Amino acid sequence: MIELPDLVAGALAAGTLSAFALGGGLARSRRRQNRQLAEIAALRTRLDGTARAFTAEVEHLATQRVPAAARQVAHPHLSVPGPLQPLTAGTPLGIALENVVLALQSEAAAQRTRIDAAAQAGMRGAVREIQAALYRLQDALRGLQQRYDDPELAQTLFRLDHENEQSLRRAQVAAVVCGAWVGLAREESHLVDAVTGGQARLAGYQRVQVHNHLEPGTALVSHAVEPVAVIIAELLDNALRHSAPDTDVVVSLEHVHHGVCVTVDDAGLGMTHDERERAQRLVAGDDPILLTDLGDPPRMGLAAIGRLTRQFDLSVDLSSASPYGGVRAVLRVDSHLLSRLDPADRPPAASAPRTTRRTAPDRPATPTPAHAYGTEAGAPEAPPGHREPQDDEGDGLPQRRRRTRTAAPAPAAAPARSPARRPEDAAAALGALQSGTAAARAAAGDPGDSPHLHAAADHTDRNNDIDHIDDEGGAAR
Repeated sequence: MIELPDLVAGALAAGTLSAFALGGGLARSRRRQNRQLAEIAALRTRLDGTARAFTAEVEHLATQRVPAAARQVAHPHLSVPGPLQPLTAGTPLGIALENVVLALQSEAAAQRTRIDAAAQAGMRGAVREIQAALYRLQDALRGLQQRYDDPELAQTLFRLDHENEQSLRRAQVAAVVCGAWVGLAREESHLVDAVTGGQARLAGYQRVQVHNHLEPGTALVSHAVEPVAVIIAELLDNALRHSAPDTDVVVSLEHVHHGVCVTVDDAGLGMTHDERERAQRLVAGDDPILLTDLGDPPRMGLAAIGRLTRQFDLSVDLSSASPYGGVRAVLRVDSHLLSRLDPADRPPAASAPRTTRRTAPDRPATPTPAHAYGTEAGAPEAPPGHREPQDDEGDGLPQRRRRTRTAAPAPAAAPARSPARRPEDAAAALGALQSGTAAARAAAGDPGDSPHLHAAADHTDRNNDIDHIDDEGGAAR
């Protein structure tokens, strides 16, 4: 039988052991809790840091990256900053932020194109109204030129007509840039007439020198006449504006393997490498044209050239420098846009420069022996009445007769150039011609001599008449 003290001692021992075990468990639980609290604090601190970094990244996206991305849509040479924390690149957060930038750029580009298209449509309608008013003004000026014979008044009307033609050119260029058709259709014309027609639309046409090296009769098909004239006018306008007023702009017309090239050389300041690349992109017509890309005020000349080269399969090159220190512009017209006109039936305009090519006369060539006995080159022909000594004359020795070649006819003397007429004389002569024509038609009872019919015919065929340039005064049709 177990005694009571022993039982109590065993219970106390068991209780002590239990207390020790419970104390150890409580201590381990407390230590685990402390570690968990420390981990929670560390995670909270890390979360707070991540939240602050994310907030800073979003603020950087809103204040730096998004505005730069929007500017890059209009100015591709600008760069967009990267994320604020480089470690986020490639992570889900970095990919999401990059998608935000790309989506913003895509939407901004689409809205920009839509707004620019609406602006072009509105401008196209307004320019068409201006063109119609300028055409009516041109018809009125033509009617006044036909009605009055006063030389001073005629000269004033010619100057007004030239100013009106320059306004028409600017309106036409603006319409072409906005997507409108180039203008009235024209019949087949000599290429040199299209060049001089474009030249006559400019204020400083007197500074342009045209050298025609084409074969006589080289012409353009009907649908290419007006585009070529517009392109030449814009290239010449650019050359005249960017060169000194006391220098000339040289235009050369040459045949090439696949067609004809019109080369424009100026003596201006030239262009930098970046400006040349931008100009070449514009005249190539590959990129879409937006009005906001043309500056303020917009410079539409090169953009109009780009539209026309793309529509009519022409080519313009601005990549080389002029030998005079400025810019060289080369317009190439391929063979499928060329035709031929008989110069005898339809000669070019009187004011157009004559070609330097001369066709060989159709005459049979007289065969000349390579060597003939008794022939002496360069011997003078015997004068009339001269008698060569016979073989039995003189000292009885045989005499060799001198044979002479037929002397080449002397070149015809160059016709003397008539002195340049004054503008007043030219206007008076034109007025007299118009008056005589009107009087003859009136005497014959011609119903087609109505001023309204004349105005309609001038309006319909204005592009068929090549601009005649006066030597000292303004330009007249």
